[in-house]
Amino acid sequence: MTYASDARSLSEILAMYEADGFTAQLGARADGRIVCFSCHFEAPAEEFELVSLSRTEGASDPDDMLAVAALRCPKCQCQGTLVLNYGPESSQEDADVLKRLEAVDKTRENPTE
Repeated sequence: MTYASDARSLSEILAMYEADGFTAQLGARADGRIVCFSCHFEAPAEEFELVSLSRTEGASDPDDMLAVAALRCPKCQCQGTLVLNYGPESSQEDADVLKRLEAVDKTRENPTE
């Protein structure tokens, strides 16, 4: 899993992921759930494989505070992106999904076993 945070724009990040095969789209839903728009599978965020997470930092505009997750759907195995707001402009759905994705990644980096 890769984290990236720099001055890249949303369109640059999406183009980078698309070039790596992340061409599908996913959406945030209530209660920390994600929906795959390719197969319409919906499940808790932790069931999707988080491959990479990039952030844009809105130094002058909070609307620019976006996280782009590159994910793999557990049902159809398609690779896609999910764009989430974070910070003061975040919706409850986006905040819940991002929190769950980050929690799963921390568990993988620091297993308790």
